[in-house]
Amino acid sequence: MSLRLEMLQVARLAPSVLGPEASALIEKFVRSQQNADGGFRDRDGQSDLYYTSFAIDALTALQATLPAASLAAFLAGKAESLGTLDFVHRCCLARLASSVRDELPASFPLTAILDAVEAFRTPDGGYNQAPGAKTGSAYACFLAYGAYSDHGKTLPNAEGVAACLDSLATGDGAWANDTFLPVPNVPATAAAVTLCRNLRLPVPPATAEWLLGSFQPESGGFLPFPGAPMPDLLSTAVALHALDGLQAPFGAVRESALDFVDSLWSAEGGFHGTWDDDELDLEYTYYGLLALGHLAL
Repeated sequence: MSLRLEMLQVARLAPSVLGPEASALIEKFVRSQQNADGGFRDRDGQSDLYYTSFAIDALTALQATLPAASLAAFLAGKAESLGTLDFVHRCCLARLASSVRDELPASFPLTAILDAVEAFRTPDGGYNQAPGAKTGSAYACFLAYGAYSDHGKTLPNAEGVAACLDSLATGDGAWANDTFLPVPNVPATAAAVTLCRNLRLPVPPATAEWLLGSFQPESGGFLPFPGAPMPDLLSTAVALHALDGLQAPFGAVRESALDFVDSLWSAEGGFHGTWDDDELDLEYTYYGLLALGHLAL
């Protein structure tokens, strides 16, 4: 299944928690972040494929009309400089292309984009966002799978990705992101859970318990890794997504998690990533919608 659509199915429930007024403010904030070239702004105000992907998914979750024509023009321009894009932005280009495929020219080079993603394969069968890496990362494997699945295509050498994930398992039900820093953490574990479900790989019985153990009752959020100073919105959203995918009940954390997500929302229409984060951005705004979608269930 498309990883993008899987997450959007849930994020579309967020307006039922937000209500029409807050939903309208979020839509207004997201639209305000679009530049004249059709792309959406990063934190420096520059048009960026990564932030654009979150903007488009946020608008889709709000069931708002997409700026399809201007976005397609932006993507076509980025495709012309494909060789200058790093791994993450190549995957984002593929992901965005799936959202406006009917607006793209017939010459749009999807095959070349996926071939460019393959350039980041690692000898262990996984993917890594760092060029020349010898071992893969859970995050890169997640992005690569999404680049293919969002277009209904089969991931090449899925067995290699499975082997990579197996090497990153930490033995307590969690996963590390890579071999360079083998520390179990929530984002990597959530990515691995989603990949395991979609690749029909077994998930350790202890995974759901480990994820729930990352929940901090006094704050209402999930810590990104054991001993982290504070929870964040990304970790909270992806932990809830992983738990839902595992069909693990998390009703006991629902009310305090709702309070945590609400504490990160601004009346300007965006979400902060943590309590220490003074800026609003499109990435965390999307993760706010994803978290609220799960908490609406």
